[in-house]
Amino acid sequence: QVQLVESGGGLVQAGGSLRLSCAASGRTFSSYAMGWFRQAPGKEREFVAAITRSGVNTYGADSVKGRFTVSRDNAKNTVYLQMNSLKPEDTAVYYCAARSLPLPIGSLGQGGVYDYWGQGTQVTVSS
Repeated sequence: QVQLVESGGGLVQAGGSLRLSCAASGRTFSSYAMGWFRQAPGKEREFVAAITRSGVNTYGADSVKGRFTVSRDNAKNTVYLQMNSLKPEDTAVYYCAARSLPLPIGSLGQGGVYDYWGQGTQVTVSS
């Protein structure tokens, strides 16, 4: 089992940047594919980005391509989401998630394939 703790959220002006971190417990972090999702008030949870166990392959939603970058440091048991050129519509609670069994990268965009979730961190982008 793995526990996930997100951090790095906050209030930022449009056009600004934030870097979210998701720290995982346990010794087998490198065996988990990781994903980032977000949920805005009154909206359904949506996929943001995912990264494979090795970190070689990443996959992002069209809405964040060119602005957000997912990465991981397996030595630190941490996955990151670098968010640049933030827009008010990026305002949401951001969650990281972990999946223990391998899947094609394109399948990591579905929330139902993940085994563990963090508690979320709030990101608010002001206009």
